[in-house]
Order: sequence, then structure tokens, then C-alpha cells
Amino acid sequence: MFLVIAVYGAGGIGCYVGGRLAATGTPVTFIGRPRIAAELATHGLHLTDYLGADLRVADVPFETTPAGAAEADLVLVTVKSAATAGAAEELADVLSPGTVVVSFQNGVRNGEVLRSRLTEQIVVTGMVPFNVLNRGAGVFHQGTEGALDVQRDAALAPYLKAFERAGLPLAQHDDILPVQWAKLLLNLNNPINALSNLPLRDELSQRAYRRCLAAAQAETLGLLDAAGIRPAQLLAVPMHRFPTVLRLPDFLFRRLASKVLAVDPLARTSMWEDLEAGRTTEIDYLNGEVVRLAESLGRTAPVNARLVDLIRAAETDRRSWSGPDLLRELS
Repeated sequence: MFLVIAVYGAGGIGCYVGGRLAATGTPVTFIGRPRIAAELATHGLHLTDYLGADLRVADVPFETTPAGAAEADLVLVTVKSAATAGAAEELADVLSPGTVVVSFQNGVRNGEVLRSRLTEQIVVTGMVPFNVLNRGAGVFHQGTEGALDVQRDAALAPYLKAFERAGLPLAQHDDILPVQWAKLLLNLNNPINALSNLPLRDELSQRAYRRCLAAAQAETLGLLDAAGIRPAQLLAVPMHRFPTVLRLPDFLFRRLASKVLAVDPLARTSMWEDLEAGRTTEIDYLNGEVVRLAESLGRTAPVNARLVDLIRAAETDRRSWSGPDLLRELS
């Protein structure tokens, strides 16, 4: 008997993760917007990655209403953070008690939001550490490395082999919060990349942009220290030392952090995609989360607050920032 998986909010991450599962034999139902449904009906799914993977799914089961998740044993929630509460309400009306629900979203609070409404389901907090670029015509490309991270839960056991077969093994953690904050520290680059209007590798190759990221990360690390939260180590360099590495001259950075620059030339951030498409971004759940943490501690986060303001402005008036100009703005 096959276990059925549903992807709720099938955009870039949802189509990629669900597509890898479907391409390797796992029944997957995708639930999302009519625009994506029409695109996949015409082109199918084409999944590629920076290691050379090339997978296709010709006939994609795609639904545009929450009822599409009713028969699922496992639901992967991949909606944007602002839509999490609404997704929880919709899923509560259709999911059976005991259904496993995994949040594969940015930010640090989405699991809690889902759990508060899905009281009869098993909600597991997860995280997607890699970037996925929607190239159009059903093509979704993973441009950076990383396994899927989840809170350890026995309810995930029936699905582990399916994720391994898909090339997306689940890395389980006893405490997911330090991992979430470590990913958020890296995601503080999302607005910088979006404002630069450059591919990730080109942006990170320039010291001025890296100094912007270093400022945002250093500010956040100080707040996390005050809150007693120690982020997990996701890179070879400990997170508390990463701002120092980012500030190095280009030639030293290339030598000491070559793995950071070893990203696919196509890699972009989802925030860049949102600005290009004229969509509202997730800035409130990334740098905005840092601002909320500062407020809870009676402190401020001026660098991250300014990045929030710049992205909100870019949502209505798009412009490209040079590294030096952006660094001056944040200083």
C-alpha cells in the first residue's frame, strides 16, 4: 500500500520537493494556484539541480482547492509565511485526525501557527536549506546544496525511504529551533540579493554586498546571544564567525570560503523572484523576525529594520542597488 503525499502551496519549493518525490515513484498530489496548474498541465514537471540531476513528471496530479489534500497521509506545507494561518484553517476542514503535516517554510514560527489550529494532526516543523529557481515552463532548479531538515518525530518513519529515494533525505534534529535560526541568518541575504538584482554567486563575490550581510548577521547574532539562542552550525565556519569571514577582501574570501561561492550560476533567492513577479515578499518573516526579536528584548535592530523598509519600497518601486550604495544606506 502506497502512502499518499500532498504538497499544499505548490510554488517553487513545493513543486521541486514534491516533483522529486513523484519522479521517483511516490504518489504526490499538488495543490496550488490555477496559474501553476495550467503551466504543469502544459509542460509537466522538469526538476534539475546543481549536481546534474534531470528528472521529469509528465502527468502531474494538481488540485486548486484544499479538498485535494483530504486523502493524504502526509501533507507538506510550502505556502509563503503570510499564508500559513489561512492554510491551517483550510487544512483543518479537510484533514483526518492523525495526518502528518510538515512545515517546509522560511521563518521560525510557521510550525507553531499550524499546530495551534491543526490540533488533531501531527505537525512537524521542517526547513528547506537550498534555493530553488522557477525557470518557467515547469522547470524548477535547485541551485545550492543541503538536505531537508525536520524536527525528529516517529511519525515520519514511514516516509524516510521515499525522501531518500528522491535524493532529498530528511535530516532529523532533536531541537529544530537552532537550525531554523541558522537558516534565517543565511536568509538575511535574501533582501540583499533581491536588491542587487544579481545571481547569488555574483552578489556574494562582491565585498560591499557581503559587508551588508555581515552587518545584518552580526546584529542578529547579538540579539540571539541576548535571548539565549545558539544557532546551529550549517557551514564549515561557525555562524558567530561568519560575519568576520564575509568582511574579508575578495581574494581572501575566495580562498577561505570557496564553498560559499560554489553555487550554481543560476541560483537566485525567492525574494528576488517575488520582486520580479510583483508579489509581496516574505521580508516580515526574515529580517522582520529579527526586528521582532529585538523588540521583545527591549532593543533595536536598525540594519535589519532598514532592509525591511527597502524591500517594502521595492515591492512597489523596483530598483537595483550597487554594493557601495546599499552599504552606505545600511550604515
